[in-house]
Amino acid sequence: MWDALDPRDTDSRERDLFDARRTEPVHPRDVFAQDLDLPHGPDRERVYVHDQEYDLRGSEVRTLATIGTFRVVPVRDLDDDRGRTRDLWHGDLDRLRSAGLITVAGRSGDERGTPILTLTDRGRELLETHRAADRSPTHAFAAGALKSRELAHDAQCYRAYRRSAERLTAQGARIHRVIVEQELKREYQRFLQARNCDRADSDGRPDRTPLEIEDWAREHQLPTDDGSVQFPDVRIEYERPDGRRDVEDIEVTTPHYRGAHAAGKAAAGFTRYRARGGRLGGSSGRGRGRSSDITLAEEVLD
Repeated sequence: MWDALDPRDTDSRERDLFDARRTEPVHPRDVFAQDLDLPHGPDRERVYVHDQEYDLRGSEVRTLATIGTFRVVPVRDLDDDRGRTRDLWHGDLDRLRSAGLITVAGRSGDERGTPILTLTDRGRELLETHRAADRSPTHAFAAGALKSRELAHDAQCYRAYRRSAERLTAQGARIHRVIVEQELKREYQRFLQARNCDRADSDGRPDRTPLEIEDWAREHQLPTDDGSVQFPDVRIEYERPDGRRDVEDIEVTTPHYRGAHAAGKAAAGFTRYRARGGRLGGSSGRGRGRSSDITLAEEVLD
């Protein structure tokens, strides 16, 4: 995890890679494409995927990587290299949709009916087949629509990330990695099932003890509630101006948060944002194992 990347504990090759990453752009959207061997500048370049070819520029690559990281992103939350959202359909998005790389997964439930975008399988394949060979993947990419309730919630996550990322970068932080809930849960499942791998007599049920689960959660800086690990919607791994590493965990709450699930999330100490019409309650303190000097944001996402 993040602590393992401390340059004081790595060899010279890893230290050089870490130092190189510190010089990279810090725009909240740049992080998603930083490990891709794809165009990063304003000029179009020819990109091949099997027998298909595409002419892409950096802003389109960053848009693809952003949508792929969060699976679904509303059009109104995207912008081009000049920070413009107006007429975006007639620029990057129109080209990406015409090329079959993105599609509309649904529309927001407000009066604006904003289109919500997702990658097509072809768009995801383009990203996956152009990962830089000299870097370990830092982001997984997803494609395809979600169930209506999941869509309504997940479509808010990128906006919440932008709020936190803009605050962190304004404070001089440098964002290194963004992990969504599904990735953290996949890693947890690998931990739970590690002893069942390659065992013909396994019944598939994990046999981790509560203490082992507590240790895993502590190692990954995740809180637990009554033995259950609490996962944020989005985790930001970043470096402070003084070189210290930290994480900020983000949760988007909706009207569907009820009962034990809502209580667990409220007690987790995540930075919380309310989707419009949602309810937000519970403690606003940081979870155990987290630094206490981060100001929590409890904002309505509109």
